[in-house]
Amino acid sequence: MKIKILALVIILSSSFAFAQTKLADKFFENYGYVKAIELYEKAVEKGKSDAHVLTRLGDAYYNNSNSEKAVYWYGKALAEHKNIEAEYIYKYIQSLRSVGNYEEADVWFKKLSEAQQGDSRLKGYDPDETDLFDKLTSKNDDIIVSIENLEFNSENSDFGSYVHGNTLYIASSRSDDNKVYSWNKEPFLDIYQIEIKDEDEGHQSYGSPALINADDINTDYHEASIAITNDGKTMYFTRDNTNKRNRLKYDKEGTTHLQIYKATLVGEQWTDIKSLPFNDDYFSTGHPALSRDNKTLYFVSDREGGFGQTDIYSVEINDDGTYGTPVNLGEDINTEGREMFPFISKDNTFYFSSDGHLNLGLLDIFKSNILTGEATTDPVNIGAPFNSGYDDFAYFIDNDTEKGYFSSNRPEGKGGDDIYSFSITECNQQITGVVREARTDIILSDVTVQLIDETGKIIEETTTQEDGVYIFDVECDQTYTILGSKPDYKNDKGTVTTSNENEKTNTLDLTLTPLLKDNQIVINPIYFDFDKSNIRTDAEYELENIVDVLRKHSEMVIKIESHTDSRGRDKYNMKLSDRRAKSTRDYIISRGIDASRIVSAIGYGESQLLNECSNGVKCSEEEHQLNRRSYFYIINR
Repeated sequence: MKIKILALVIILSSSFAFAQTKLADKFFENYGYVKAIELYEKAVEKGKSDAHVLTRLGDAYYNNSNSEKAVYWYGKALAEHKNIEAEYIYKYIQSLRSVGNYEEADVWFKKLSEAQQGDSRLKGYDPDETDLFDKLTSKNDDIIVSIENLEFNSENSDFGSYVHGNTLYIASSRSDDNKVYSWNKEPFLDIYQIEIKDEDEGHQSYGSPALINADDINTDYHEASIAITNDGKTMYFTRDNTNKRNRLKYDKEGTTHLQIYKATLVGEQWTDIKSLPFNDDYFSTGHPALSRDNKTLYFVSDREGGFGQTDIYSVEINDDGTYGTPVNLGEDINTEGREMFPFISKDNTFYFSSDGHLNLGLLDIFKSNILTGEATTDPVNIGAPFNSGYDDFAYFIDNDTEKGYFSSNRPEGKGGDDIYSFSITECNQQITGVVREARTDIILSDVTVQLIDETGKIIEETTTQEDGVYIFDVECDQTYTILGSKPDYKNDKGTVTTSNENEKTNTLDLTLTPLLKDNQIVINPIYFDFDKSNIRTDAEYELENIVDVLRKHSEMVIKIESHTDSRGRDKYNMKLSDRRAKSTRDYIISRGIDASRIVSAIGYGESQLLNECSNGVKCSEEEHQLNRRSYFYIINR
């Protein structure tokens, strides 16, 4: 007998836990994470700790940004169950990192890498999953990049922007000199300076290009690609190798190479031009770039010992003005192709152009974190719209303004190479609305409004004031759920999908239905299976509104009435409705409400119909449904 009783207890406990899980799932799917957590944890107490419950608990805490609890439940799921989906392992790793447990996160990161080879989050790019060109040309809807072909571009080549103070320096072959370069049949390049004027309605304006203030920087041959020290007193620039009489110097094969020169600012003139000691007559050295502290000079060269056609090197600048030994940046940066036009931004990001790394065609602009030592030095293609199927190079950005320049020979330009300005802004929109009461349309204050992303994670929360207004700043091209809640009211929610139009305002009003009306707690109808009196999951979901009201109003006392339609025998309906009323009462008590607060739970069968659908009257299902109802009368508040 004891065995039978024990077995019955186990069966009842298991049944209860199963019901709790189904109800918890209902709340979870409707973003009711706090309630879902309560129910899932209650199910665990009753012995239900399968992978579904444990990972759902992890998700509920994860979506509510409670990393400590998420770590606990994900960890428990992984410890007790095999073959947990990789998605939960990833969230476990994220939660571990969130609480600073990097060592354990790394252990699981390795396990995930072994179990989930090709996961784009692990490698950044999965060639089996994502087409390279689609990825590089796809628009990032999180940011807006505005690109402009600048008004001062000429019909010839203009490139290599560099800003110091309010002056923009460029290389241009716009000269009207009859002497032309055989490569492109354009005049030789000179260095020009252009005044950057105050912004006009968000757009910068520019003065007219003028030759740089120097007596002997520009020659009859090429000058381009400059870098200026922080104090503005020293300039490095590229020039054809010339002798003291400014005539070209050639190697034994009759080739003239590039060299880097240094100039000093005296007053407003650049003078004292000197060739750097690591130049040579037998290979090219050019495209100078300075580190942020001006202690390292980066440059491009085709000298022997490199990896490809042109490589990027660095050389130390000593305090006494001398230079160290040039060092190749290595195979992480350099390839068998061309690496050119290095630039170091204020945030210490290393930019350069290459046709040797995977690209959209010809030179593309890449970035690397070799200067910060973070994560990996593998270059990242910065993608469209900066890169195209043509040469894209000479990237310059001011991190303070997120504005900059790059050069390209894309066909929509004015000349051979053109200079494009760009500005980077995040694409943002707003979601706003007013919360009102459903029955009276009055504005509601003190409503908690949550912003929920597509994964179900609550990312922001606000409370309405007297005007009932809520406002969220959101990202473009995303789908959000807005959930409004207030004690003694039913929740309301809606969905908004943002576009990629910057600064658009999306409107979504919410209406909350009060649970208290006159002397009743009013909820949606609770349904029973035919000829049954047990509480279904959808009924439990509605009854939780009753539980919430009774918890908030600790002195409230109620009575329950249950009614049926006229179908079936009168006496049977009376008994059936009474069983349903008492099942409803028992469920509320099982949720922790004291039994003394429910003075009665009585069924009235079909004795109090709301319409003419009595015995023998043909009525629609909707008309019969009107009579199948439960009331929750407030006896004492």
